[in-house]
Amino acid sequence: MNKARRLHTDIKRLAHELDRIYGGQRIIRKVSPYRVRIEATPFAFNKRAESETYPEVRDGKMFLVDRLIPSIWLRDNCQCKVCTHDATKQRLLDTFSIPEDISIKSHSAETRGSETVHRIEWSDGHESEYSGPFLSQAINNARLKAVQRQALVDIKSWDSSIASDPPKTLYANAMNPNSNDLLFRLRRFGFCYVDETPFENPKATKKMLKKIAFIRETHYGGFYDFTADLASKDTAYTNIALEAHTDTTYFSDPAGLQAFHLLSHTDGEGGASLLVDGFKAADELWHTDRKAYEILSTVNVHGHASGNEGISIQPYRGFPVLEHDIATGDLLRVRWNTSDRASIELPIEEVETWYDAARKFDAILKKKENEYWEQLVPGRVLIFDNWRVLHGRSSFTGKRRICGAYINRDDWISKFKMRHFGKENVLKGLAVN
Repeated sequence: MNKARRLHTDIKRLAHELDRIYGGQRIIRKVSPYRVRIEATPFAFNKRAESETYPEVRDGKMFLVDRLIPSIWLRDNCQCKVCTHDATKQRLLDTFSIPEDISIKSHSAETRGSETVHRIEWSDGHESEYSGPFLSQAINNARLKAVQRQALVDIKSWDSSIASDPPKTLYANAMNPNSNDLLFRLRRFGFCYVDETPFENPKATKKMLKKIAFIRETHYGGFYDFTADLASKDTAYTNIALEAHTDTTYFSDPAGLQAFHLLSHTDGEGGASLLVDGFKAADELWHTDRKAYEILSTVNVHGHASGNEGISIQPYRGFPVLEHDIATGDLLRVRWNTSDRASIELPIEEVETWYDAARKFDAILKKKENEYWEQLVPGRVLIFDNWRVLHGRSSFTGKRRICGAYINRDDWISKFKMRHFGKENVLKGLAVN
């Protein structure tokens, strides 16, 4: 057992050394290894004690796989009821009341159930307990830490062929507080239909969306119920064709989810909905033209909403078309709306480089094999991740009545995360993820 434990520790030490080396290279280059993440394996906080790496305490300090875990961090993240509120998990401890020279006076460990608990007596007299998985996750790399915090799952990229079997669920499932079916499909595919939704009026649609999270208020209002009357001074409120785009690029925090429910379409035809997997398109660009991908990932673009009287909304700063997690380099969000684009944050003589890169991305988005077209019908609500999936429509005639709403990203991800990983695991990971 001791030999196996030492081997396990040596392997972990080597893995961390390699991560430190390559992580250092990324810092030196000043450019993250941007990419589209497909797989996501969560860290198990309930791993068995025999597979854990055991810490060592030397000279009043804790080391795990030869990595120092600073005493100030350990003491600051004591999980006892005196230091952390039991219900809200907010810190009660005054961080800066901790002595600068805080050190470990004694350390012991015991097995409780499936994990090891490490008890520490501090030089200031306080006693703390930390689980083995908690300490192990503290030294894990950024990509592992991001899985639970960002509620990552293995994503399924798609193209026009998804028309044969699109992700869908039933209204009854969406209304079930114990079901995570809708949110999981949204996280995995980026969109999902909710079938058998009552459509006599918009009330059932609104009730279902509020089951996900709060409906977001904007200058257009909250829950919308509209026809093509240009009431809100936006091309969405017309009957013209719309190219694939993401919504609310003019906000610092674009809408997380968007929903459409066609309640009726009379005296006309057309108006098919278009969906494009923005992550798949970005991944294709990454593999075919790395330079263009880098340009769209680093050059900031400004958006605006200026159609309504007395309003010109712009984000507090520009953002690139492809936004990535600074810590991991993974793609987080696609911002693509040529109609709402304002200025490009480059010297005027250099803007052609952005246009060249954007043209290549645009060509990928418009490939027939990447465009999924579907005619919406009453009773089928379309919900999609506005950070990943681009949407558009064909022109139409007649009168269409559509209802729907925006939902904030943080709100729906919070709901999904708690259901998918479980409250206990999410709360255990707050300090280390």
